[in-house]
Amino acid sequence: MVSPILELQRQRMLLNMEYEAERDEFKRQTETMGLGRKVKRGDCWWPLRLGRSYYNSLNQLVVEVTRTADTDIEHNFEYGRQVMFFSVDGADNISYLKFTATVSYVQDDRMVVVVPDGDTVAQLQGRERLGVQLAMDEHTYQLMFRALDRVISAKGNRLAQLRDMFYNRSKVEKFSFAPPRFPWLNPTQEHAVNEVLLAKDVAIVHGPPGTGKTTTMVEAIYETLRRENQVLVCAQSNMAVDWISERLVDRGVEVLRIGNPTKVNDKMLGFTYERRFEAHPDYPQLWAIRKAMRELRAAKRRGSESFHQKMDRLRSRETELELRINNELFNSARVISCTLAGSASRVLQGMKFATLFIDEAAQALEAACWIAIAKAGRVVLAGDHCQLPPTIKCLDAIKGGLATTLMERIVESNPQVVTLLQVQYRMNDDIMRFSSEWFYGGKVQSAPQVKYRSILDYDTPITWIDTAKLDIEAHEELVGETYGRINRVEAHLTIDTLQHYFERLGKHHVLDERLDVGIISPYRAQVQYLRRLVRKSEFFKPFRHLISVNTVDGFQGQERDIIVISMVRQNDDGQIGFLRDLRRMNVAITRARMKLFIMGDSTTLTRHPFYRKLYSYIKDLGEKEEERNEKS
Repeated sequence: MVSPILELQRQRMLLNMEYEAERDEFKRQTETMGLGRKVKRGDCWWPLRLGRSYYNSLNQLVVEVTRTADTDIEHNFEYGRQVMFFSVDGADNISYLKFTATVSYVQDDRMVVVVPDGDTVAQLQGRERLGVQLAMDEHTYQLMFRALDRVISAKGNRLAQLRDMFYNRSKVEKFSFAPPRFPWLNPTQEHAVNEVLLAKDVAIVHGPPGTGKTTTMVEAIYETLRRENQVLVCAQSNMAVDWISERLVDRGVEVLRIGNPTKVNDKMLGFTYERRFEAHPDYPQLWAIRKAMRELRAAKRRGSESFHQKMDRLRSRETELELRINNELFNSARVISCTLAGSASRVLQGMKFATLFIDEAAQALEAACWIAIAKAGRVVLAGDHCQLPPTIKCLDAIKGGLATTLMERIVESNPQVVTLLQVQYRMNDDIMRFSSEWFYGGKVQSAPQVKYRSILDYDTPITWIDTAKLDIEAHEELVGETYGRINRVEAHLTIDTLQHYFERLGKHHVLDERLDVGIISPYRAQVQYLRRLVRKSEFFKPFRHLISVNTVDGFQGQERDIIVISMVRQNDDGQIGFLRDLRRMNVAITRARMKLFIMGDSTTLTRHPFYRKLYSYIKDLGEKEEERNEKS
């Protein structure tokens, strides 16, 4: 028997190692990394134009800022991230302001941040050549530490029961009723929904690429709401929360989104807590009371009498109105959705839910999951532990087991609660088959409607462009202050390969069919270089709206008609770095619907058994296609 408490104490120690490593790395980057590098990485906006400051509907003081340069660089700012402001003097010395702020809203080049108080606004207004950069996220770490402490100390309650169950091969309970039929789902999706409905304690939906995990989750949530009044739906990232929330709204479910969505449009904003709060009939009265309270505080400094009596009356009325609005908003919502960290929001304080759904659970640290589980009676996790793992920076913490997610732990301890979705609807079968065989024991099959999907007749769905067999001098190198890894020759070859394929397809075919393209590299420096090449290319000018260039992590959950992967690594020692993390490569090779190009040096990569098998698989496909073409 595993001791859950000892294991969780070990998790806390590993989490603290990760926290200290990230803090040290952030301090090092802040002190040594050049401003231009931070801007190019998308972690910094400089220079800024300061906009208006005001109190938002949640009575938070916010400031608007707009970036005025490098507006074509994709940034990493999103709702909930901690930021810090700085100014640059005439000698280009950076001076940081001594407060942190929180991103409330981002759209394009405009951002709204929550600041601590009016004094900080005055500090900002008094500075010239202002900038903002991402700060160390202390808040989320503190939430995770508190969550682990809570579950470690739990005794005689539901949290303690779930803790002990998740760590040991104990019997999980099920309801007993005739499983309903869902003829619009495939058999494994239908089985997964019924396993969710039957579970008293925990259920896991394991969704390989393209198998309709979100469709299954939406159906499971919809059916759960026939039996329960309200559920909590969480995910690690804002993007994942937005995706499932939007699908639920499309299904006609009343969703209340805690936190602002990353994809900003009226539909998404329409079901956020803040927008609903503002739209409530009592809100104008509440706003007027809060304004009167601020004016009263300002007047106190000038010696106003009877301050306390007036303030108490206003505060009492403010609390009454806020409670009334919140009660009406939460009572009318069937689904409360937020990130795992967002489940600790003040507006959810004290709330309990019969069922918690955690999407993309395989990307979340275990500690983050416990933040939300404390509010739940039973837990449904969905994801794929054969795709992207949690992002962890401390190698010692990874070796110690911090990367082992709660989903993986339950799969190991209670495999009977896992349902594998087995029919994929995204890829040509040749693209999917390798992933199915390597990661899923060959159990994932292609739906008939996608099995032979292709852009061109007689075209091999996967092509490996082997830089080792071309008459070019390609090699990897380290660049920049953070020693990013780049392969310039391979980058140019990547762009040329895509251009030749477009020429083969024909410009009108690409534009008329709106064939979308993803260019992926595991290395951020290579991604930035590829973006510059696409921007500079006259040939790709008409097609730029169809082309996305990003890291593997940036393409998680996405798909494109055509995917080109630049592997970068090319050296005499066969060193492949974090290309050894095969889960990331599983993501990369399963984004393509119809055509996949892999650009890489076979002599470097095929020293690893995974890439040797993949190279051989693609080579065999090409030979079979040539035989078919010769016969035809």
